[in-house]
Amino acid sequence: MCDLLVIGGLGVDVRVRVPRLPLPVVDSVTVDPIELRVGNTGAGVVLAAHALGLRVTVVDTVGVDPAGAVVRAALARTGVRTVLADDPAGTRRSVNLVDPDGRRMSLYDPRSSDGPPPFASTQVAELARDATHVHLSIMGWVRDLLPDLGEVLGEGVGTSTDLHDWDGRNPYHRPFAEVAELVLVSGAALDDRAAAVAGTLAPRPVLVTRGADGAELYLGGRVQRIPAAVPPGPVIDSNGAGDAFAAGIIAARSRGATWAEAAGYATRVAAAACTHDGMEYPPGLLPRD
Repeated sequence: MCDLLVIGGLGVDVRVRVPRLPLPVVDSVTVDPIELRVGNTGAGVVLAAHALGLRVTVVDTVGVDPAGAVVRAALARTGVRTVLADDPAGTRRSVNLVDPDGRRMSLYDPRSSDGPPPFASTQVAELARDATHVHLSIMGWVRDLLPDLGEVLGEGVGTSTDLHDWDGRNPYHRPFAEVAELVLVSGAALDDRAAAVAGTLAPRPVLVTRGADGAELYLGGRVQRIPAAVPPGPVIDSNGAGDAFAAGIIAARSRGATWAEAAGYATRVAAAACTHDGMEYPPGLLPRD
């Protein structure tokens, strides 16, 4: 039995510190050492949840390439249970440009491969039955399995998904929202339509995240403002903050918190994550209380 099953979303981040965002259009810019490390949304949730004391399992595809070796090594250092399949298209990767204030712009390469899902629906369903909560990353192979997983995910298993910069219209994201108990979505592309989009996902709670401006919790036809927490130190890197936020909500809910209490706690987890360089959090950095 595990506390959390994360389905999909493993990859690597190529982190580049830049003098400012947006970058000037010039021939070249000298930067600090460029690093390749574990990243992407699924890894962010896995590593933050593990740091918060949850028993975590992750199932996904990873390439047989140097980037995949980085992912496997990082997960091995945690002792998180992994169920991995080789991806012939290679390991997903992002180039993350980070400015001196810790803000970032991500260039995402999904490395999507055609063909059937790498796991049978029965195998993923069995993993889901062994979990208290399931978090769905919006990978193509995960989407293909949702029709077969819907009944399992509705059998008392907590579920969540992060739609990231969904605009509320792209049909690709809708199946993830319809199967999840909790939907997280960035406010970046929603603008002033957040309430209307959240209304289409009722009665499930919807958390619209706005980075340093906190979040909004839409639940039961009402909206509650969730203020951002003050980081416990200098902001170094905001990569993975949204994933740490998701992990914080899952952890708090597993300990009996209300949705509002869980969201408030999650802002503290995300704020602490921003004070660390990377997603492999040292013991004690993320608040467990």
